Amino acid sequence: QVQLVESGGGLVQAGGSLRLSCAVSGRTFSGYDMGWYRQAPGKEREFVASISWSGGGTYYADSVKGRFTISRDIAKNTVYLQMNTLKPENTAIYYCNAPVVLRRPGHYWGQGTQVTVSS
Repeated sequence: QVQLVESGGGLVQAGGSLRLSCAVSGRTFSGYDMGWYRQAPGKEREFVASISWSGGGTYYADSVKGRFTISRDIAKNTVYLQMNTLKPENTAIYYCNAPVVLRRPGHYWGQGTQVTVSS
């Protein structure tokens, strides 16, 4: 059974930082990109960032470029999202996903982790 389990969300003040983790079990997505998406209240789920299997390729939504960093630990089968200089508009449920193809989500989703940024 494949599972993606996110952690690291919480409540933070504007300008603060959080690091999200997505631990994968049941398989490895060898050769595939993985990514993060988010869904704010009343809005559609949107792409945030993705990373290639090797970690050599990273892709970001324009709204998070320069503030968020995605990384991947193949040995731990875990993907991370470091979020700095958080803004209230970053408040959302953040989901891990695989396999990501051209920023489009694949079949596997985590349960999501809530990120709330207060002003």
